[in-house]
Amino acid sequence: MTNLTIVRGDITKEHVDAIVNAANTSLLGGGGIDGAIHRAAGPKLLEECSLLGGCRTGEAKITKGHNLPAKYVIHAVGPVWQAGKSNEAALLADCYRSCLGLAKKHEIKTIAFPAISTGAYGFPKQEAAEIAVQTVNAFVAQNDCFDEIRFIVFSEESERIYHSVLKG
Repeated sequence: MTNLTIVRGDITKEHVDAIVNAANTSLLGGGGIDGAIHRAAGPKLLEECSLLGGCRTGEAKITKGHNLPAKYVIHAVGPVWQAGKSNEAALLADCYRSCLGLAKKHEIKTIAFPAISTGAYGFPKQEAAEIAVQTVNAFVAQNDCFDEIRFIVFSEESERIYHSVLKG
């Protein structure tokens, strides 16, 4: 049975098999979590990402973790919030499913997710947390292949939201 946990902290310091990067479509680094992961992983991550040809919204690609404690980085491109008028909820769910599918394929047992699309992309935190938890729960109900899935949050507000959604 998969253990779902919430951790407030720095995803680049998580000792898990894989961390998820809230990436942009180029996969070549950016601000927020994306920039922090690229800085912590070192220049070889950018080199490896430059060979992947980018990534479409709702999809994910995997690389090595390089200088990170995690063996892998799964780069997921979440949707930019457009008031819910551009299929954002479905694309965010696709994003989580893509990450979990890659993790299963690579026999990853522990994975840490940030709150994808809730930073610069503006997705409402409550709705994003509900989508994340529902999508993860549905996937693990069909695929008993993970030991632990962590939701890494940065703020006290996000931590409260995730706790309320998980208890929900």
